[in-house]
Order: sequence, then C-alpha cells, then structure tokens
Amino acid sequence: MTKAMKPGMRSVVWVAVLASVWRVAGAAEVRLRILETTDIHMNLLAYDYYQDKSTDQYGLARTITLIKAARAEVTNSVLFDNGDLLQGNPLGDYVAKVKPLKDGEVHPAYRVMNQLGFDAANIGNHEFNYGLDYLRRSLAGAAFPYVNANIYLADKEKDSANPTHAFTPYVLLDRQVVDATGKTHTLKIGVIGFAPPQILMWDKSNLEGKVVVRDVVETAKKYVPLMRAQGAQIVVAIPHAGFEKGSVAQFTENAVAPLAEIPGVDAILSGHSHAEFPSKAFAEYPKVDVAKGTINGVAAVMPGRWGDHLGVIDLTLDNTSGTWRVVDRQSSLRPIFDRTTQKSVAAADPMVDATLAEVHAKVLAYVRGKVAFSSAPIYSYFALVSDDPSVQIVANAQIAYTRRAMQGTDFEKYPVLSAAAPFKTGGRQGWSYYTDIAAGPLALNNVADLYIYPNTLKGMLLTGADVKEWIEMSAGQFNQINPQGPAMQPLLNEAFRSYNFDTIDGVSYEIDVTQPAKYGPDGALMAPTASRVKNLQFEGMPIDLNAKFVVATNNYRAFGGGNFPGINSSKVVFEAPEENRQVLIEYLRMVDALSPSKGINPAADGNWRILPVLGVRMTFASGAAGQRHLAAHPQIHLIKDNGDGSALYEMSP
Repeated sequence: MTKAMKPGMRSVVWVAVLASVWRVAGAAEVRLRILETTDIHMNLLAYDYYQDKSTDQYGLARTITLIKAARAEVTNSVLFDNGDLLQGNPLGDYVAKVKPLKDGEVHPAYRVMNQLGFDAANIGNHEFNYGLDYLRRSLAGAAFPYVNANIYLADKEKDSANPTHAFTPYVLLDRQVVDATGKTHTLKIGVIGFAPPQILMWDKSNLEGKVVVRDVVETAKKYVPLMRAQGAQIVVAIPHAGFEKGSVAQFTENAVAPLAEIPGVDAILSGHSHAEFPSKAFAEYPKVDVAKGTINGVAAVMPGRWGDHLGVIDLTLDNTSGTWRVVDRQSSLRPIFDRTTQKSVAAADPMVDATLAEVHAKVLAYVRGKVAFSSAPIYSYFALVSDDPSVQIVANAQIAYTRRAMQGTDFEKYPVLSAAAPFKTGGRQGWSYYTDIAAGPLALNNVADLYIYPNTLKGMLLTGADVKEWIEMSAGQFNQINPQGPAMQPLLNEAFRSYNFDTIDGVSYEIDVTQPAKYGPDGALMAPTASRVKNLQFEGMPIDLNAKFVVATNNYRAFGGGNFPGINSSKVVFEAPEENRQVLIEYLRMVDALSPSKGINPAADGNWRILPVLGVRMTFASGAAGQRHLAAHPQIHLIKDNGDGSALYEMSP
C-alpha cells in the first residue's frame, strides 16, 4: 500500500487480501475417477452363444474385474454405462421375445448391474429395437437413473418451445468426495445423455408417432448452462455417439467432436461406433491429444464394445478460485484381453455366473434346438470380396418369403430380388468375429449367428435404375485400384461399414474397382459420372433400368439406414410381421423338410464378382481361420498368417 492510499481503500484491500489468503488456505484438491462401460449388447457373461463356448475376449463379467480394481486404486469414483445394453445376442432376444420380461420383473442386465452400484446410465439406439413398452418395463428394474435429453414425446407439445421429455434429460448427483488432506466435500455432478437422432429412421415401426428427436449439439447447448445454473460443479456428457473427423452437420449421428466445443462440458463418455479412444487411430484428428486422452482439451473416452475395455477418466479438481474447476485430466482404456500376447488379463467375476445361472441354462437349451441340416459349411471370412454362403442363405430365405407374400397382390407380377449384407466380418470386432458353422445340424444359435439383429423384413418397389444405384453405393466398400500403380494394393475401404455392403441376389453383375466410387461411405455423391457396376443382368439379359422389381430387405435399410440413394420408406410396399431371423428359420425348416436326406445347400451362386486387375495383387485382411476354406475360393490366396488371429490374403488376376 502507498502513503497516498486513503484509509477506506486500505480496508477494502485488506479484505481482498484476507479473502485471497482464506481461499488459498481453505483450498482443496480432489481426484475423481470416472469409469465407463458401453455397447455391452447383452454380453453379460463371458460366453459366445453363437459358437456355444466360453470366451476370454469380451463379456461384462470380465470387465467387472477391471471395475473393481480401478475403484480400489482411488478414493473417489463414479461408474456410468452408455447404452446399447439390452439387445445384441440370444440372451437379449430370449428375455424380449421367447420368454418376455413381465411387469415388476428385473431384467437380467440389471440383476447384474444393480450389484455393481452404477451411478447413472444413458440410452443407446439399440434399446429401442424391442419397442418403447419393453424398454420402459426393462428400465424400471434399474436401481440407478437413466438419462436422455434429446428424445421427446410426440404429443401436442412436440413442436413447442417446451416439448415433453420422453425420459429424464439429466440428473444432478450429490457425491461425497475426499480431498488430498482427508477432508470430505459434497460434489454435485451433472450427467446428461443423448441418443442418435437416426433412431426414428432405424426403428421407425417402433417409434413413429410416439417420439420425436432433436439435435444432440443444440440440446446440449440448451441444457449444459441450465445444469450449471442449478449447481452442477462438473458436467459429464454421455452421448451414444461416435467420433468423426472434420465438420459435422446438424442432426449428425456421431456428435462427439462438436460436444467437446460446448463450454461447461468437463468429460465426454462416448460409444456407439465400437471404436477405442484414446488410441493411435485418432492421432491425426483435429484438437486431439492422444497421450492425455482429450478432445479440444476435454477428457473423453470410448471403451470399444461388449465389455472388452473399461473406460477410465481421471480428473483433478481444485477449488482455489472458490468453485470446483478441472485443473488436470487423463483418459485411458483398460482391456480385458491383451491382443499382443493373445492372453486374458481379466478373469470373469463369479457374481455374474451365479446371478444368471438359471436364465443362461434356459437360453442354452433354446439356442441348441435343431432347425435343419446343412450339407456344407457356412462362413463369412471372404464375404467382403466374393459371393458368400452366409449371405446367400439369407438372400434365399428373403426371396422365398417375399414371393409367397406377394401372391394375390398387385405386386405379384414383379420379380423379387434380395438385398443382404454380411454382419460378422472381423475388423474392429476382432479377428474371431466371423460366422463359421460346420456342415451338419443347424441349431437356433447358428441362425442367430447368420442374422444377429432383430430386424424385420420389408419389400420395396424399385426400378432397375434404383437397383443399380443400390449396388453402386455398396461398391464403395472397395478402394480404387490403380492398374499402373504398385503391384500390391489394399482392396477394402476401412471407413465403409460391412453391414452396409449389400449384395443383390436375383441379378448378376461385376464390379470394376479401377473406377472411382460413386458414393462415399456416408452416401454422399462423390463422382456423379462414375460407374463401378458392370454387366448388370436380369435373367441373362442387360437389366431394363425402367423395369420394376420388389426388393426384399430389412427395416434398417428400407427406412434409410446407411443413406443409400433413393432408398426410403416411401417405396416400401410390404412389411412382414416376422423378423428376418424368423424368416430364415422358416426357410431352413421348409427346405430341410423337402429334402431331409440332403438338407440345406448354402453354397453361394456366384452372381457377382470383382473384376480382376491385371498386374495388381489386391490384398485384404481377414481371419486366419479362413485358410481352411481356401479350396472353395481359387481366386483367393494366402499371403501371410500374422500370428494374431488375422491373415493377409490377395485376390489374384
């Protein structure tokens, strides 16, 4: 203080100084660990129902071991789940369809999770696969709150400034935390959840007229400040969304990047895309620090799928300024399986086996029930590069069912085609994630292996031109091959999802990968004059682009899933009451009954192929176990077994 300072000013300064000293003296540092599970898809047990055997590569039972260890390492922790929990394997189907959950009955997932003491959870898109009534009945058994802020009831207020939330938009959790000196504080944690707006398209039959969905980012901009105003000292956003590179449009499916730009968000727990963050795969993304596990300085994590990783965010909080602030952050992933050594690093917690023993036994009895007999093996190791038995048998079933359904209708005169995609093709899901069914009896678990989603069958009235564009979109699965380029070139575009690689049966065609892809993986028109589809024929003649066809597909594709050009609900002319999986079961039983001595012949009919490129070896990765089927694929050759469950193959000229 100077001599010129007046007495009144001196007192004000002293008060400020004393207040500052008090804040520093009373300051505290709290370390908070945030744990995340996501995309469990009913893999509660460490058990593969499709192969009917235990597994050490996924399952919440193994993640629980990591959860307990992570909690034991720290004083303060919270645990959240990010959805896509209730659907995904025969256990989920059994509880929803075979022996439906009753009012007041606790869903098996919550019989396990309630014992773990989850603090809150978000709702994923697959939660809606069995309908809203089933979802609400299931959620009633959770002993922890569920949040979703961007789904609203389709009531008279749906277009107003204050529509009615379908679920609790956010929660403010009061948690007792202990600082570095051992002093206890009450920390108010705000938790808000979001679902992809595309649920209205993917589950139209379950949601149309019942709910509306708003943009994730705009919803967050509205509610994060409100949560802060209501006392949230930190805010955890749980979007059931992936992380895309570059700018994203409104109503984007994967909104993680723009969420990290919203002031007031301290941590982002993501999922949906089954990817892993932080990891080297995201090292080149804008504003990403892989070492710290941050996006735009915000702690973020995405722990894969099926419980194969636990997401961990460690926040350091400081209240020197008078309010809790995040002053340091570190995100990481903890795997249950070491991919390098190919060994488990997390034993299955016995609590899950004990809790689910009865229902697990019933599911096993259900899925082991014989459906038919197959005269040849059914596998999907090469489904992305050649006509494939696992897709062929689904296509045959869809065509047979739809032809019967069209009889006696105005659409009986149109030829029936089928669009079907391979679902189990390794990659991000692991090198054991393939259909691989030996010749012999086919049980229900094998059918579930062939068709893993609870989709329903739809028939669409399309022109030959529509069919061609459908195939052009699917052909985006392949990289462009340069005939004058290197002698070895990778064939598959890793950005393209295999469940969007529809092949069309009932026509024949070839794919010229020396041409650019007409459409990008998101359906955007990339090269308007390009045409990879060559020699497209129907019944041995060039297809008439004006002719009409009924194309059998699933509800996801028929209602716009995958953004295929010209494919939308306005062209649906037939909706089956059965799921595609039930359609497949009925077909297998019918064919088996007609020829009990021979059974089913699942062999692919070879109606499409990739044109060879002279002088170029087109390479692709697949499961090493595919080697035993190479004799049936003379155009495919092994280059190298990588020793980690994968192998490098080539398509020869």
